[in-house]
Amino acid sequence: MMDIKWIINCINKENYFFSQHADKERMNDNLLIVEIEESICAGSILENYEDDVRGSSCLVVGFSQSGIPIHSVCGMSGDSLVIITVYIPTPPKFITPYERAKK
Repeated sequence: MMDIKWIINCINKENYFFSQHADKERMNDNLLIVEIEESICAGSILENYEDDVRGSSCLVVGFSQSGIPIHSVCGMSGDSLVIITVYIPTPPKFITPYERAKK
């Protein structure tokens, strides 16, 4: 299970990287790296994905300092944090940044 303190520590120490997918999604949503860092450092773990085929990962929800809600799926690569994907949670998948829509 991933720990938010470890995730924040990796961000603060710049011990992280974006997957190619995350970087593409970041640009698609016009998110700045600093906004993602802010949202993760002010965020909390919403969901844990312990059985993911890529390894343990989690969904972090947080807000940038300008108030943008951001979801970041985070995993581990060795001793580093990998940001697997990022996006702004919106309908129809999410009712609020904290609540998935019913299927």
